[in-house]
Amino acid sequence: MKKKTFILSAIAASALLSASAAKTTDPVVMTINGKDIRQSEFEYLYQKNNLQQLAPQTLDEYIDMFVVYKLKVAEAEAAGIHLTDEFRKEYDSYCAELSKPYLSDSLVGKRLIDEAYGRMAKSRKVSHIMLPLGATFDENEANRAKLDSIRNAIVNGGADFGEMAVRFSSDRSAVRNKGSMGYIIANRYPYPFEYAAYTTPVGEISQVVEDAPYGFHIIKVEDERPNPGKVEARHILKLTRGLTPEEAEVKKAQIDSIYNVLINGGDFDAIARAESEDPGSAANGGRLGAFGPGEMVKEFEDTSFSLKEGEISKPFATAYGYHIVQTLAHHGIGTLEEELAGIQTAINRDIRATLPEKERLAELKQTFGVTVDSAALLNVKAKMANSGNTADAFAAVNGGSDVIATVGDRKILAGEIHDFIPENVRSGGNADAFTVFNQAMNNLIDETVIGKAREELAANNAEYRNIVNEYRDGILLFEISNRNVWERSTTDTEGLNQYFENNRSKYGWNAPHYKGYVVFATSDSIANIAKDYLASNKIEKDSLMNTIHEKFGRNIKLERVVTGKGENAIVDNVAFDGERPEAPGRWVAWFGYDGRVIETPEEASDVRGQITNDYQQELEKKWVDSLRKKYKVKINKKAIKKLSE
Repeated sequence: MKKKTFILSAIAASALLSASAAKTTDPVVMTINGKDIRQSEFEYLYQKNNLQQLAPQTLDEYIDMFVVYKLKVAEAEAAGIHLTDEFRKEYDSYCAELSKPYLSDSLVGKRLIDEAYGRMAKSRKVSHIMLPLGATFDENEANRAKLDSIRNAIVNGGADFGEMAVRFSSDRSAVRNKGSMGYIIANRYPYPFEYAAYTTPVGEISQVVEDAPYGFHIIKVEDERPNPGKVEARHILKLTRGLTPEEAEVKKAQIDSIYNVLINGGDFDAIARAESEDPGSAANGGRLGAFGPGEMVKEFEDTSFSLKEGEISKPFATAYGYHIVQTLAHHGIGTLEEELAGIQTAINRDIRATLPEKERLAELKQTFGVTVDSAALLNVKAKMANSGNTADAFAAVNGGSDVIATVGDRKILAGEIHDFIPENVRSGGNADAFTVFNQAMNNLIDETVIGKAREELAANNAEYRNIVNEYRDGILLFEISNRNVWERSTTDTEGLNQYFENNRSKYGWNAPHYKGYVVFATSDSIANIAKDYLASNKIEKDSLMNTIHEKFGRNIKLERVVTGKGENAIVDNVAFDGERPEAPGRWVAWFGYDGRVIETPEEASDVRGQITNDYQQELEKKWVDSLRKKYKVKINKKAIKKLSE
């Protein structure tokens, strides 16, 4: 049985709610190995089981099956399967996925969509000054503080924004544009940048914005205007970049000549295909599709938006060369329904995709009460600073008992944070140790909060609790059943053989069977060579396959068969004087090797499929009998009776 199939069958009806979820009490219906089974869990699984059955089981029939199920889970727990790393990894991963809808704020998602659509109506003219993120915690804070000082010098000291951009901005374009980005539109820039650009009042400068991984920004909002939407255009280009002035003059003469042809009725599409030097659009008649503000160089954008539909521009220059543009259509902002797909794509590709979870996490932190002891954290920083290298810095806090943070009544110690950091990171490298420690602290706090939230969810939400418990038990049931029945039935050769000997009378055939090998070849000549080779060489059965493969490569294949008369045309031809059938693909020749006809099975492998299934049932029965004796089962008949009323 495949593990994935087994587990999925255990959660196929996860949308069902327990019928008892709305009840004020959840009585114990049975106790197995000292573990109470509540009515909500039992009833949830009973209802779901009946949905999956062609003929619904009676309550009594299901009780017996349920008891066996829980006995196997008890055996898995006794074997410690639930404590293994493999189990924890799979179980935790499932819980993380299942709890996502519960641990995210669905209203945030709607708010982000409405916010994005609302901003599409306006475009804002902005300038910015950027400083890079630091390589260490201290560098990061220093760059943040430096940019804040630059902002203060502009806002309160009268410094010129453009001049400060030229002097300090890490955006290389600031040297020529003094930080100006022109008009921007929503859903095209990283969310922290866009948020500041659209929430800062016109004429003012934003606070310092951290926009990982790009850097820190301050943004000056200079103007706001209606968003013109998009324009659909095509163009003809004569490239001048990298040319001498004289060569550029030739291009200018060429574009002027083309313009004269166009205004006198020339076919724009045909001329663009023949004359345009834009490799991206020439083959499509110069068509560029639809574009909005900020997507083309300024001169090209301004010209395209200024033309009426169908109007052709005079030749104009950009940094690329000389253009002629024809505007084909103007497209305004669509309805929310029309724009929704693009908005959702933009949200999914930046940090907004995680905001529903992050904002819910922030609420949970307030609910549980999260505090960080700044003094203790600075003490850790001091210890790390006095170490010679990264490994020594981490060693300085290994096992540390200082309480760095608390989540409710849960204390997070310095040593725990140390252990939370992967060993390969702690052992060396060029990373700043305290930066790594500080990030690990925040991650451990988040993980602790989420863990507590899941515990409360399991305690208070019957639907979630039942699905999680079922998945957990499903993993345990699979692993313990595999060990005791499925895997054992295929690998326990001695047990299979003994079972066969004890039950020979159960296994018989209605027709004789050929037991041996069929050797296939790609030609008669190769078949004859192989037949002679096998006849003159004694080859052990264990190495027969490998030996033939090494000798003949892909020109020969062997199949070991135990096949009855009338079941296979090729075997009938080899062993029972049957007519030669049509060749299967490239295997045009075949012969039997080391085979004989037998009337009844000689050993377990002769009836492997049937005997493996029977042996599984035998193992299952004996195993369940042993579990009934090993673990105590107590049924609350009064509670069960109420379920049947």
